Amino acid sequence: MERKFNNIVDPDSVPVRILRGGEKIPAIGMGTFGSDRFNAKQVADAVSGAAEVGFRFFDCASVYGNENLIGDVFQDIIKKGIRREELFITSKVWNNMHGKGDVLRACAQSLKDLKLDYIDLYFVHWPFRNFHPEGAPPDYKSPDARPYIHEAYMETWQQMERLREAGYVRYIGTSNMTVCKLKLLLRDCSVMPAANEMELHPCFQQPELFKFCVDHGIQPIGFCPIGSPTRPERDKTPEDAVDIKEPVIMEIAREHSMHPAVICIKWAVQRGQIPIPFSIYRNEYLSNLKCTVEEPLSEAEMKKIESVDKNSRLIKGQVFLWEGAKGWEDLWDMQD
Repeated sequence: MERKFNNIVDPDSVPVRILRGGEKIPAIGMGTFGSDRFNAKQVADAVSGAAEVGFRFFDCASVYGNENLIGDVFQDIIKKGIRREELFITSKVWNNMHGKGDVLRACAQSLKDLKLDYIDLYFVHWPFRNFHPEGAPPDYKSPDARPYIHEAYMETWQQMERLREAGYVRYIGTSNMTVCKLKLLLRDCSVMPAANEMELHPCFQQPELFKFCVDHGIQPIGFCPIGSPTRPERDKTPEDAVDIKEPVIMEIAREHSMHPAVICIKWAVQRGQIPIPFSIYRNEYLSNLKCTVEEPLSEAEMKKIESVDKNSRLIKGQVFLWEGAKGWEDLWDMQD
């Protein structure tokens, strides 16, 4: 049951998922990517506020450029009485740190910035070493960019495995993967990924990849859970679906007297992925958390939302393309 103290949700009432090995992880997390719209201090302040209202899972990444300020927040909330063991903190190695020895250095920097002794779950952010310089135009293609090279990815993954063996991270995971790439990884890895971070929202449900992850004990973690209306302009195209304006989502929201964004979050939690919504506004991140402990959607409503899927990928990754690539579909193994 939810306990309300000044609109705070008891963290113990929030549903959990179980990772391979038996570790519990909250069924909802707080994203920390400011989408180029919010500065590092605004994001860090939101993390502080989210911890106050009951969030315990925070999804970080070195490339977001705010881990040092978020680390100050983690120090502060631990001093105030939230034990480190109650928090679940993730980070990610960026594309330009995949080389031999670089993954360890990247993790060490994130540990220093986040002011932690260990990271709960550490991801390979993208399965490419392709790098898009800050400020470069969306159609920029690095001359060093290459298609997916499995041997190079395994070199990165083996460093991830060593991080886990050394105790710097408790679990390792993948992000922005496809079924094809995951099959290769599972064939060759020594340590299985505990989770896969992937774009998931009602208009982009990725049923094949979702099922593959679940069938292989890999917890899906969904970014853009409400369709990311504040994502960077470079990631927007005219054909993109807008989840919170879908008639089915709006109808269910009216019936529950909730914002359509909250319905997207409820659907995600009930489906089984872990959504990681981001907001700097207390009323919004509180609503995101509260909806996980309130009346669930009905089976009929869940079925209706299943029908909303339009296969509308929003984060296409086109900035990581290589010379000669046909289009962003090449990143996702969608070639003809």
